[in-house]
Amino acid sequence: MMFRIATRALLAAFALSALALAPATAQDADHGGHADHAATADIVLGDIVISRPFTRATLPNAPVAGGFLTLANTGGAADRLVAVETPLARESQIHEMAMEGEVMKMRQLPDGLPIGPGETVALEPGGYHLMFMGLTSPLVEGETLEVTLTFEKAGTVTIELPIAGTAAGAPDDHSAHHGH
Repeated sequence: MMFRIATRALLAAFALSALALAPATAQDADHGGHADHAATADIVLGDIVISRPFTRATLPNAPVAGGFLTLANTGGAADRLVAVETPLARESQIHEMAMEGEVMKMRQLPDGLPIGPGETVALEPGGYHLMFMGLTSPLVEGETLEVTLTFEKAGTVTIELPIAGTAAGAPDDHSAHHGH
């Protein structure tokens, strides 16, 4: 029993530390710190533009994973990401990682994530992110994870998060590159 609890605690600690890691593979370094996975088209829901969605592959039996994307509010009124769901996790939450003194702490944002008018908020490793807990199966590189986002004003949308490697950074924004 103690071994099982210790193993689960170790897996959870490993998974949580992976949320804060910067890209660490040679492949990622060759792409300016970005993973070599395809950029997806922006998704527009009311005044909210969702771009650069991705998650990372998990090890077998990993209990948690993080989801990352960028939210831009193109409207004149504030909105708020209030809920997230995925069929592959027993519970999904909106989280923030922040330094408290010299300790990195993660906490749920029970009131959601505000997005001011004209503001862009990045959900990325080491900062705001989506947290998927109680995974029912591993996230496999090259596949996608279906996630439903609910905003206070813009409404609800289901999107696909490409599953990148375990140390992946945000997808390259190929729209900024000429000749591609």
